[in-house]
Amino acid sequence: MEVGGFVSALGEIVDAIGVVAIVIGVLFALVDGLARLLRRNADVYDRFRRVLGRAILIGLELLVAADIIKTVAVTPTLESVTVLAIIVLVRTFLSWSLQLEVTGRWPWSPRPAAPAAAGTMTDGGNGTGAVPEGNGAGEAS
Repeated sequence: MEVGGFVSALGEIVDAIGVVAIVIGVLFALVDGLARLLRRNADVYDRFRRVLGRAILIGLELLVAADIIKTVAVTPTLESVTVLAIIVLVRTFLSWSLQLEVTGRWPWSPRPAAPAAAGTMTDGGNGTGAVPEGNGAGEAS
C-alpha cells in the first residue's frame, strides 16, 4: 500500500471515530439525563446540554482532524485546500459557539478563579478562613 492510500485510510478511520464519538456522546447524554430526571435531580437540562455539547465538541475536533488528514493524503490543489479551509472555518465557528454555550465563556477567556473552600491551605486548615499566626513560612510565633 502506498503512503497516500495509507494516509487516506487513516483519515477515514479518524472520520469514523469522530462520528462514533458524537453518537456515543448523544446516547450517554440521553441516558444520563433520563436517569437524573427519574431521580428528580435538579439542573437536569443544564447538565444534559453540557454533556451533549462536550460530546459534539470532541466529535467536531476529530472530524476536522480527519478532513486535514484526508486533504494531505491527496495531492493538494487550490480547490481542495480552499474547501478544507471553509470546512475548518465552519467547524471552528461551531466549536467556539458550543464552547461558549457549554462553559459560558470563549475558549481564549481565562477561567474564573474558584473560591477557596474552608479548611484549605490558605487558612492553615483550621476552617476559620483566618491566616494562622506566624511569619507565613510555616514557623510558629
